[in-house]
Amino acid sequence: MDLTVVAIPGFFGSMAYEAHWLRRRAEREGPSPVDYERNDTIASLTMGTGSLVIPMLTHRLARNFEWGRGRWARPLLAVGVAAAAATAVADAMARAGEREAGSVEPTAATPTAATSTVAPSDREPEPARTDGRNRWWRRAAGSTAVAAIAATGLSAASTWAARTSAQRLFRRRVLPDWGGGPVALGAAVLGWDFIYYWNHRLQHESRILWAIHVVHHSSERYNLSTALRQPWAETLGMFVPYGVLALMGLRPDLIETARQINLLYQYWIHTDTIRRLGAFEEVLNTPSHHRAHHGSNRRYLDRNHGSILIVWDRLFGTFQRELDEDPVVYGLTKNIETFHPLRIATHEYADIVRDVHGANSWRDRLSFVLRGPGWAYERHPGRPGGEAAHVEVDAA
Repeated sequence: MDLTVVAIPGFFGSMAYEAHWLRRRAEREGPSPVDYERNDTIASLTMGTGSLVIPMLTHRLARNFEWGRGRWARPLLAVGVAAAAATAVADAMARAGEREAGSVEPTAATPTAATSTVAPSDREPEPARTDGRNRWWRRAAGSTAVAAIAATGLSAASTWAARTSAQRLFRRRVLPDWGGGPVALGAAVLGWDFIYYWNHRLQHESRILWAIHVVHHSSERYNLSTALRQPWAETLGMFVPYGVLALMGLRPDLIETARQINLLYQYWIHTDTIRRLGAFEEVLNTPSHHRAHHGSNRRYLDRNHGSILIVWDRLFGTFQRELDEDPVVYGLTKNIETFHPLRIATHEYADIVRDVHGANSWRDRLSFVLRGPGWAYERHPGRPGGEAAHVEVDAA
């Protein structure tokens, strides 16, 4: 029994009640960013529905790419290696052409200081000349680099997910079976919560993982429907495996139950109808703490990554209270201005592809994929969808 499926009537009932409550408040106090808006709510529900269906298909597909077992693993890896080799050749040809163009001796078409009618001090320096052939090599290198990173990344992510699954690691457990009682379930919930903190934090600190998670932050509204705006592409990420809990002797079915409890808890904290919870604010992740997490204000970015407990943020330096003097602004620092589900799901991947394609070195290409989002956004601050305050974190 999947608790999240059982809870679906509760999801819709609570959203209906919250929407009614917010409408009445808006009549008294005026509209706010937490009110329901038709297109935004439809987008969130569509993303939530996709997050239930699409991963089932992609997880099955990904098994075909697992090293040593998948039938498509070798061809995919071969594509990655071949594309990387082609990129190296194209880079070398482009650099050689650029060096040659930069070392061409002046001709009648390029006046020297002796023949020019413009004083040397008044002439602007001549830019390095890159002919059409060099530009073609650069474009070719960009395309093959994208193919190389995509192929090897998909292969690595698929293999990691398969080999760190709870089912596989439980067979190799290093501690005895905890059984199926309440103590074991409590340990699974606590363990899931701890691992979730680190995975959630990594999703804000590595751009390829941010591309997955940015979906959840893409709404400029904040209500219970936002909780259902979930990503479709978690198969593409390499996370701290929850299967570690199975390695420690916790049964896979208990780990799955812990996941469901975690999701159910996170649902109710996506609301503005609950303000503060007194002493519970010191231990639990509350609506107030999670509102701060969804803020695009510089103060709130990359804070409050916990799920059920906020103590992990307190311990590891990522805690920030919601402050009345700094009201939360929801969404991204550069919003994507669309309700189209496909655009919501893929816009960051499209930006990564453009950045990798335009880079001229492997260091920059891999940095655009693996480093923090701010490292990339600092290089094109005007592009929609960026979390600009990540720049401050990366530069520190």
